[in-house]
Amino acid sequence: MRKTLFAAAACAAVLWTGCSKSESVTVTIANPLAIERTGEMVEISVNDIYTRLDLSDTAQFVIYDEKAQEVPYQLTYDEKVIFPVSVASNATVNYTVQQGTPSMVNTVVYGRCYPERLDDIAWENDRAAYRAYGPALQKSGERAYGYDVFTKNVEELVVEDRYAMELDSASRAEINALREAGKKTEADSLARAISYHIDHGNGMDCYAVGPTLGVGTTALMPDSVIVYPYCYKDFEILDNGPLRFTMKLVFNPLVVKNDSNVVETRIIQLDKGSQLNKTTVSYEYLTQTTPVAAGLVLHAANPEGYVCDAAKGYIAYADPTTDAKAGNGIVYVGAVFPAPVQTATQLFEKPAGDALGHVLGMSAYEPGNDFVYYWGSGWSKYGFEKAEDWTNYLQDYAEKVRNPLVVTVQN
Repeated sequence: MRKTLFAAAACAAVLWTGCSKSESVTVTIANPLAIERTGEMVEISVNDIYTRLDLSDTAQFVIYDEKAQEVPYQLTYDEKVIFPVSVASNATVNYTVQQGTPSMVNTVVYGRCYPERLDDIAWENDRAAYRAYGPALQKSGERAYGYDVFTKNVEELVVEDRYAMELDSASRAEINALREAGKKTEADSLARAISYHIDHGNGMDCYAVGPTLGVGTTALMPDSVIVYPYCYKDFEILDNGPLRFTMKLVFNPLVVKNDSNVVETRIIQLDKGSQLNKTTVSYEYLTQTTPVAAGLVLHAANPEGYVCDAAKGYIAYADPTTDAKAGNGIVYVGAVFPAPVQTATQLFEKPAGDALGHVLGMSAYEPGNDFVYYWGSGWSKYGFEKAEDWTNYLQDYAEKVRNPLVVTVQN
């Protein structure tokens, strides 16, 4: 029996050979590119592993690399087993799967909803952290349409502690008491000490979203006009570490030309080691082919700091952060497109605060299909010292998703 499917993360092509039962399964990874691929996540059917090893669906197994070193893995909501692989350029490596008890895996990818902070959903991995705004924020009247970025410069999880510090009720009460007592300096000092807008050593929130697409949010564009989706309506967390975070977001109905009940759904996936979120977008009750775009907001402090390359499949921008003089570095943002797109910039008729417009990657969305792309960020204080480092990363990432690892599973 032989079948082919396309898997997530690097969209690895998976080939199944043979169907006999065995004490071990060999997973062969072939890299078709002249680029070394390190820590790239691949996925295979967990049910196929159970069948080949003659295991029950509650049994455990272990994965080893060619040096007999154990490799961490995760079982996902869609019945896959995912694990990181490293392959030299134009090379092939083998991994072995056999029955056994796996070692504990440190959780480096995690997210949750924060109802205590207006229904934010925040998630992170060892490289970056992100936020999507929820219904409580929309109800408040604040306009924030796009994804937000939390910078970080450590592998450990940091977002939970940042929210706990920012929202600490005792500290907030003390700040209010100090202000009421006329002690502004002391109040301001304490406010800074707990704020996640200040870098306390491992990063911060210094990215401005506002009424824009922020970093990489999608929107339909009938007649070249962005139909902003606003905040999510419902959510479901599908995977929550240790190696992958996946969530489903559903949005309130939109009016798109003659369609008055268009419902957007997004599946967002972030893997260990990746700067970018794989996102699959679909629109229910849309009846006609409509342009769709993923955008990056452009800010006044660096209006020309973008790069777009439709042929190579990426857009990028060097964002100067909310206070460019505060030494917060540069937040590099970008999006990668596996399928062909057009790229463009679109400026607002008048600036929205310091937001000037967007750089966009655009495609034609056909009803009943999915729009798949990747978006995310890097930081000049964590691996991307200059803009060229970031654009090189995006260019390589685009080449990888357009030329996936070939994964063969056999006894």
